[in-house]
Amino acid sequence: MIDFEVPASIQQQVQVVTTLAQSMMRPVARHYDEHEHEKPSDYINVLWEFTKAQTADTLRRAERQAAAGDKQPGRPSIANLALIYTIEALSWGDAGIYLCTPTGGLGGAAVEAVGTLEQKRRLLQRFAEGKPKWGAMAITEPGAGSDTASLQTTARREGDHWVLNGEKIFCTSGLMAAQESEGFVVVWATIDKAAGRAGIKPFVVEAGTPGMKVTKVEKKLGIRASDTASLVFEDCRIPLDNILGSAEVRDAATSKGFEGVMQTFDASRPAVAASAIGVGRAAFEFARDELAKVGVVVPYGLPRHKLTAVQRDLLDMEAQLKAAWLLVLRAVWLADQRRPNTLEASMAKAKAGLAVTRVTQKAVELLGPLGYSRQLLVEKWMRDAKINDIFEGTGQINTLIVARRVLGYSRQELK
Repeated sequence: MIDFEVPASIQQQVQVVTTLAQSMMRPVARHYDEHEHEKPSDYINVLWEFTKAQTADTLRRAERQAAAGDKQPGRPSIANLALIYTIEALSWGDAGIYLCTPTGGLGGAAVEAVGTLEQKRRLLQRFAEGKPKWGAMAITEPGAGSDTASLQTTARREGDHWVLNGEKIFCTSGLMAAQESEGFVVVWATIDKAAGRAGIKPFVVEAGTPGMKVTKVEKKLGIRASDTASLVFEDCRIPLDNILGSAEVRDAATSKGFEGVMQTFDASRPAVAASAIGVGRAAFEFARDELAKVGVVVPYGLPRHKLTAVQRDLLDMEAQLKAAWLLVLRAVWLADQRRPNTLEASMAKAKAGLAVTRVTQKAVELLGPLGYSRQLLVEKWMRDAKINDIFEGTGQINTLIVARRVLGYSRQELK
């Protein structure tokens, strides 16, 4: 059963991260919004120390799980719980700067989800030492967005190498992962188009590998400090052991290839939801506090019909964020228990994306012209919020996943 008491270690961590968000992120949020793709070097260097410690802990857990063997479920951890509290607090500081955090990112999540112990040691150890570096995941293509099973990037075996060809777009941290020393990109490609989903496999492409080229860095509505890149692979040769999992093509029901995509999303969707809630909380708290200055406060405990329209709006904003947060807690609790959480991860992601969009728009509305003005960060939070309803599976796709799971329909039966 979920224990809603936050462990003391996480409370202490949140205090530290919140102080960092207040002192190092909020004061420069507008600057990095207006100077798109300029990197917050001070923040990166400070967070790198956190990343190194977190990665070392991840590797220790992987070693313990390997030593316990498949028959042992392993001790439940609070690693995912600690992570989402950290992400929420950093995103409360600034979502764009948070996305510049030097980590394995979605690429590291893919390695954790489907990589062997040797691959975890080889690929993740670099995030526990040395200089800041980044990992990324490349899955979306010009003709394959939400329908990831239709991707066209190919990987063929030539001797002791895999050769990749194709194009990927909207790759978060793709520029840094592809160009910075020791970074890497996990590229999802098909080794057998005729096999459909079963032929899709993840491949690790190291930064600077010949044949991988960054062709574009997007100019975006929000999260503007973060880079979002397009990558082209032209006869890009990588070692055979840079495939994550088996190269064997089996039927879709037993394949570990495309299933690895889903396992990665099961881990990352609650994190994205936590980030959304952090942005929403920033907007809600600011609007609440500004309205309190002119005497508008929410008298908790009164029935709704005795509240003003603005008071009801504030109450609804807070309720939306808390409901989304409870879904996030459920999803990460299951992850820490090493139990399946596909349904719960999609629920959290869908709810949080919708909640943050509504809450930030309402904050702008309640503050009127000042909310719309660049004088305040509220309009920026509204722009930063929208991406949370899009990446890691759109709100519509995650709602579809939830419907299939709840109603018991297959992908073919409910599209």
